[in-house]
Amino acid sequence: MRAVAATAVAPILWGTTYITSTTLLLADHPLLTATVRALPAGILLLLIGRRLPHGSWWWKAAVLGALNIAGFFAFLFIAADRLPGGVAAVVGGIQPLLVAVLASRLLAEKLTGRVVAAGAAGVTGVALIVLRAAGGLDAIGVAAALLGAVSMALGVVLTKAWSHDHPPLVVTAWQLIAGGLILAALVAVFEPLPEQPPTLTNIAGYAYLTLIGTALAYAVWFRGVAALPARVPAFLGLLSPVVALTIGGLISRETLTPTQVCGVVLVFVAVAAVLAGEVPRGSRRALVSAERSGIDRGRIGNRDV
Repeated sequence: MRAVAATAVAPILWGTTYITSTTLLLADHPLLTATVRALPAGILLLLIGRRLPHGSWWWKAAVLGALNIAGFFAFLFIAADRLPGGVAAVVGGIQPLLVAVLASRLLAEKLTGRVVAAGAAGVTGVALIVLRAAGGLDAIGVAAALLGAVSMALGVVLTKAWSHDHPPLVVTAWQLIAGGLILAALVAVFEPLPEQPPTLTNIAGYAYLTLIGTALAYAVWFRGVAALPARVPAFLGLLSPVVALTIGGLISRETLTPTQVCGVVLVFVAVAAVLAGEVPRGSRRALVSAERSGIDRGRIGNRDV
């Protein structure tokens, strides 16, 4: 439960990204914002972890950085630019189910009916929270949203498969640096730099997004990925739109609609259903292990006597 609570900090912090981006950061520079989020945060975590990649981890870090950071951010921004409000979030809501399916194939984690039902409930809940009436959907935008969900889902599963022999902090640092360098290259090719220098408000916003919304959030997130079944952090990610909705409501002083309330309830039900299938089982394993350890110590003590 401590690991679950710590991992939940990440989506809670990510839920503050929208309000931070729209009120504190430079407008119309999404790739630059993504680069400023990832690269300095990765360098900071590298200075803390003080370990460089070696051997196969040079290409593994590049792959994970491309999937979890660069690819996910780039596809997310394309989808947000081309789709009506909330649609990108709804399409991205399939990510927990994708993680569960990929983990069942690549990590031999069991895919149960409970998880599938929770995934469907999670997508429905996110849709009720954020979706609004809109016109026709852009095919490129929908494809980008799907690719973003697939990119991070595959990245999460591969991170768990590959990083068991390294501390999560250093693996996070390597991914952020690799992803940040890829994003910086994309900025150089596709996005002009701002014409005006950033204000103090912009600097404060970037500092928060880099230190708290990225360095801290991704550090606890990938620690949870290493400690928990891959599907658990993925479903905890559904808390992010709930936090964004809460912050937006507090700022605008608007009450939730009945539809949004239903969506919030469905999200919590989906997360609770997955946790109910995992946490008690883990507690039982820990109890059995402790009991066996005590029995073994007793046997050793008897032999010593």
